[in-house]
Amino acid sequence: MQLGDWAYRLAEDTLAEPLPRRWAHSQGVARRAELLGPVLGKDAELLYAAAVLHDIGYAPALIATGFHPLDGARYLRDIAHADTRVTRLVAHHSCALVEAEERGLARDLADEFEIEELSLVDALIYCDMTTTPDGEPTTADARIAEILSRYGNDSIVGRFIHRAHPDLQAATARTHHRLSP
Repeated sequence: MQLGDWAYRLAEDTLAEPLPRRWAHSQGVARRAELLGPVLGKDAELLYAAAVLHDIGYAPALIATGFHPLDGARYLRDIAHADTRVTRLVAHHSCALVEAEERGLARDLADEFEIEELSLVDALIYCDMTTTPDGEPTTADARIAEILSRYGNDSIVGRFIHRAHPDLQAATARTHHRLSP
């Protein structure tokens, strides 16, 4: 079975029933990843797998710390025995290290999972930040505003988004530039 097919089935089995909206978002992020295939070459399937799995740590059965990038990456590494690079991308998706600092989990995340190649990290940020919670395309500005409206400025997520905003925008811009002819 191909990596992308395996990842899709695992994400669907884990997210579709308990979290249908999160599953819709994950599918939308994966569709965005497919658009990057021509510029990623041999890493296209790797990005697709990470995109569809990036929010797997939200699944109620997987919650251990309450920090979905870490919970998802640990599950992928320890239980699902996923590809190491996919696991790293899930662990560090969308500036997760900044949010881990807000949660007091930065050392855990950094010690357990290396950061993957920057162009792939950027690509996954682009896919996540240009997809609505319902799986539809959007802009990074609109997505960041939506996250802030959902969580509030003073929440952990709100503080994280404010801190990470420049990095999220820069990664999105770098990937958009790669897509431009």
